[in-house]
Amino acid sequence: MKIWTVANQKGGVGKTTTAVTLGGLLADWGFRVLLVDLDPHGSLTSYFRISPDQIEGSTYSLFQDAGGGQSPRIRAYIHPTAAGGLSVLPATTALAAVERKGSGFDGMGLVVSRALSGIAAEFDHVLIDSPPLLGVLMINALAACKRLLVPVQTEFLALKGLERMVATLHMIYKSRNKGLDYTIVPTMFDRRTSASVQSLKTLREQYRAQLWDSVIPIDTKLRDASQEGLPASVRYPDSRAVIAYRELLNELMKTEILDERKLITA
Repeated sequence: MKIWTVANQKGGVGKTTTAVTLGGLLADWGFRVLLVDLDPHGSLTSYFRISPDQIEGSTYSLFQDAGGGQSPRIRAYIHPTAAGGLSVLPATTALAAVERKGSGFDGMGLVVSRALSGIAAEFDHVLIDSPPLLGVLMINALAACKRLLVPVQTEFLALKGLERMVATLHMIYKSRNKGLDYTIVPTMFDRRTSASVQSLKTLREQYRAQLWDSVIPIDTKLRDASQEGLPASVRYPDSRAVIAYRELLNELMKTEILDERKLITA
């Protein structure tokens, strides 16, 4: 089971859209996919018409199980979606209490990782949508994944948020003496605006080694798909943004294959 986390310390950069669209594409290709919502705002949960204020079993339940010394009952909290092969582990607003409590018990930063290990044979890919805040939830998301995707809107304030995210990653790497592969994904690119063009230029100058070499264009079809509660790959497979996400996914899959070959030959 491959686990990817989508994270940035700035909101509104396309994290949920990236997780849902890549998840939908993977499901289209025949993979068993689980989307995990670790954001108390529950945007991914709401995307699939599940209410973060009313749902009972959720990612918050994983922390309740762990805090009570129980084995995580993760299977009971997973919901199917209308997109075949795509399932969701939803969030509730109660997740905010996890951040307030901080490190309430030993191993709190590994709750999600340990829960997912119990269903490793049931899914091929897991995508985690994390909150735009460095805390227990983001630490869980980073600890669980093998690859990190960092969506960055091509505008000035989003670049400042990226600086904070990269600084956080370096801090985590230093404390754990272990790196994490990450890919920066330029999103909402509008070639008609100088702000987008200049921001992309800055990204290429400052983050070339980690930057995906293409962009996700601004596309109203992504918004339309969210209003219908389906991944854009299902509803608008030939839209500009979906074509771009498909190119990104191809690149990520090639990288995964290369990494696996390196491990085998090491």
